[in-house]
Amino acid sequence: MKLNRLFIMGCLSFGLIFSAVSAKPNEANNAEIIYHIFQRSFYDSNGDYHGDLNGIRQKLDYLQELGVTAVLLTPLYESVFYHNYFAIDFEKIDPKYGTLADYLKLIKELHRRGMKFYMDMETQYVTEDSRWWKDAFGNPKSPYSDYILWDDKDNQKPSTIVYNLTGLKGYDGITRKITTANLNSEASKAYNLKLFSYWIDPNGDGKFDDGVDGFRLDHMMDDLDNKGRLPHLFDTFWNPMLTKLRAINPKIKIVAEQANWFSLGTEYLERGGVNQVFGLRLCFAIRSFDKKLLVANADSTLAMLPPGKQQIIFIENHDVPRFSYAVKGDLAKLKVGCAFNLLMGGIPAIYYGQELGMTGTSANFGATDANEIPDREAFEWYKSDTGKGMALWYKQTGPWKDQFNNDKPDDGVSLEEEKLDPNSLWHYYKQMIAIRKANPAFVDGSYKTIGNDNDHVFTFMRKDAGQTVLMAINLADKETEAVIDANGNPVNIIGGLKPVVKGGKLTVNLPAFGIGAWELK
Repeated sequence: MKLNRLFIMGCLSFGLIFSAVSAKPNEANNAEIIYHIFQRSFYDSNGDYHGDLNGIRQKLDYLQELGVTAVLLTPLYESVFYHNYFAIDFEKIDPKYGTLADYLKLIKELHRRGMKFYMDMETQYVTEDSRWWKDAFGNPKSPYSDYILWDDKDNQKPSTIVYNLTGLKGYDGITRKITTANLNSEASKAYNLKLFSYWIDPNGDGKFDDGVDGFRLDHMMDDLDNKGRLPHLFDTFWNPMLTKLRAINPKIKIVAEQANWFSLGTEYLERGGVNQVFGLRLCFAIRSFDKKLLVANADSTLAMLPPGKQQIIFIENHDVPRFSYAVKGDLAKLKVGCAFNLLMGGIPAIYYGQELGMTGTSANFGATDANEIPDREAFEWYKSDTGKGMALWYKQTGPWKDQFNNDKPDDGVSLEEEKLDPNSLWHYYKQMIAIRKANPAFVDGSYKTIGNDNDHVFTFMRKDAGQTVLMAINLADKETEAVIDANGNPVNIIGGLKPVVKGGKLTVNLPAFGIGAWELK
């Protein structure tokens, strides 16, 4: 979502040795790797400093060079807020991003390349600028009266939103009132079905080459904001609509952002009708580098999934501090975060600029949505951090223009610099994505935590019908030995380390913050 969240994570660190492996690419559906873009900050195609749809389309070669297979954008619909949550009009694309024609060109080009597109949707809230509010406020007879949740019979008191807020101040000083949509009204249910159905098949020809491949449902809840006003939404709103959407396109994927970030999201998978949820607790565990926390959350996130369901595995997104900030820009630690992100299991999601080690953490500018801008700054295309396409929208006007300075020239964090350095984080992401695609166990193998005798070594196994891969990570800042409960003849995939095999166990010496991966023959 888009508001400040409590995110206090202590981070330890460790490094990684890498060695390549050659194998045939795996094209299974689970080979999907999502690239999550805050599009206002990605690439500006027309010189107005705002990232846009044509800019993304122009950079699809880059995304395919990196190796990602799907794109997830933050909301595209019109809003007064820079992040485009809290809509004015769900049916209109923000003009700063382009036109409907621009959008359709992007979708068709993604599909031509064999890539997928996920649309972020938050239809639970609207601002005072929406036609629903304008027509229905003080007018119970309005055709839009049932679209909004009112606290009185005269439509004078729109209900509050999350955290009981009645509005929000934007980074540019603009304040707007916001209210909750009445998701349990028949009018609202019909509107949402029509809206979601349109984005699945805009021209209605049943071919879906111009439609989304999935939706991200922002701030999904069974009892919206726990107010008791809209209870049982899984049964009354979400499941009925999702069933109808799948009747239109059976391949559509639904991803839920669970509102309770410390929930495993199991209820969404079992009762909410979605295909995937975000592995939030595993994200926090990865960022902690605490073995007990990692074991507990890896098991619950990856080993105890309902059949046919998946978790989205990530280490940063638009709502949390950058991973690079958490590990103070240490290259070895950034590479280990990459390995966790891509090899543990589930469907990986990479936040734009993560592959460069872009940094940033929430600021404290008071009651304003400007606080998250440091986590959403311009993708750093150039060594100088200036030039064609730099989406520096937040530095152009207003009181905040001099406050955001994570994008610094000549700091080694840019695509231009990192492409020239074979040891860079960017090259490492390319290599790890290639390793994932080349090894079927990393793509669609099961996950299992493997025991060992060392409190500072985390070990797990990925296994499918044809391949078994063992991984070991040293969480300590010194070389250590671990005896691992695994049997087999180890062939190096990552790390270049040679375990000793004896009595059905593997003994390995791991360097400080080192990692090894072996295919067990």
